[in-house]
Amino acid sequence: MIAIIAAIVVMFGLSLARVPVVFALITGAVVGGLLAGLGLQGTLEAFNNGLGGGAKIALAYGVLGAFALALARSGLPDLLAYKLITMLKGDATAKSQNMVKYFIFITIVVAAICSQNLIPVHIAFIPVLIPPLLSVFNHLNLDRRLISCILTFGLVGTYMLIPVGFGAIFLNDILAHNINTFGHAYGFSIQEDQIPRAMMIPVSGMFVGLLIAVFISYRKPRYYQDVQIEGTTQSISGDKVDIGQQTPPKIAPFTLVMAAFAVVATLMVQIYSDSMILAGLVGVAVLSCAGIFKWREADDVIVSGMRMMALVGFIMISAQGFAAVIDATHQVPNLVQASVEWIGDSKGLAAFLMLLIGLLITLGIGSSFSTVPILAIIYVPLCIQFGFSPMATIAIIGTAAALGDAGSPASDSTLGPTSGLNMDGQHDHMKDSVVPTFIHFNIPLMIFGWIAAMVL
Repeated sequence: MIAIIAAIVVMFGLSLARVPVVFALITGAVVGGLLAGLGLQGTLEAFNNGLGGGAKIALAYGVLGAFALALARSGLPDLLAYKLITMLKGDATAKSQNMVKYFIFITIVVAAICSQNLIPVHIAFIPVLIPPLLSVFNHLNLDRRLISCILTFGLVGTYMLIPVGFGAIFLNDILAHNINTFGHAYGFSIQEDQIPRAMMIPVSGMFVGLLIAVFISYRKPRYYQDVQIEGTTQSISGDKVDIGQQTPPKIAPFTLVMAAFAVVATLMVQIYSDSMILAGLVGVAVLSCAGIFKWREADDVIVSGMRMMALVGFIMISAQGFAAVIDATHQVPNLVQASVEWIGDSKGLAAFLMLLIGLLITLGIGSSFSTVPILAIIYVPLCIQFGFSPMATIAIIGTAAALGDAGSPASDSTLGPTSGLNMDGQHDHMKDSVVPTFIHFNIPLMIFGWIAAMVL
């Protein structure tokens, strides 16, 4: 039992100390294997045997990164940003400004939601869409902490609930796969159609947190200086938006049609084949054949896009190796039994502690996708021991993994918003992205995740 605890503590501590997560996972696995008596060779063998479990997920991420970059070449994000900017052109009354403000909120959250499924580009849209809008935010005196919360809600809440795109990877390929893998020895399994229903309650908690951010926490004006951002020409003057010399992005109708067709084709292939890898390849192929990028540039586009998602992929592969070493120690049953004896018969306390530990681990790793294999190997037998239903088990493990994604300094869900909102140097990553998202999403997730565990 000590080996498992030591492995997790070392991995978590190194992650918090800003050691690269891949190295932290490998080091934690080696420490755990050595303490369990596997020896260095046995530990590395177990780690290597587990790596294959994350290969499919990592490849899916890489292919989607290539599709995201190829789609950005079509100019669609630039066109959307320009349309939002021109909405404030001319005189703007308080009523019209208020309408534009909420239209911007809706547009941003819809863009974030679609980035996880309909147009699976993940956070790649943020540096393209948000910087041109900063002058609009300044004009409306919008609190950028609110924009950060809106973006994070769309990114995290979507993959937690909708099993398409990145949601299919998280809910089906990772969550369902790991629960069924580690539950097989106990005769325990879940169905994929149970997952969205189980995750509905925790995601409702995130929605409550978003409403609090919009209507209570950050509804008051916050003032920023107008700073010219390289690559943009729009500026705000008085009650008017001065578009200056900026002209609408020149996008040929054929390009728009083919970009839309690539999006639809990607979505349909993913639904039909249940393979994000094949869907991403189809999307890239359509954009390439349509001439969105030149054939001789294909290598650069694909490699650059895959590089954008490479770190997340390596973390996921390493997490599967870490989980394999934990399994090879054969100490999981002892840890589960000791936990049951310490907690007693209190299901409520057990659910709370599992959620809290998930929060701490995800904060350290920075990726909820990578946390599931680490948690599932211990939480599945623990949930079975305490008598939690399959739906409650899904809610506990899914929420425990997602906890901390919104609020981790190393998470894509906070780094992405900061990358766009801090283009003029007026948005602090920790104070304006990490802390607001932690408060408004992790606390409701803890509460609603616990409720889901108790009622399902």
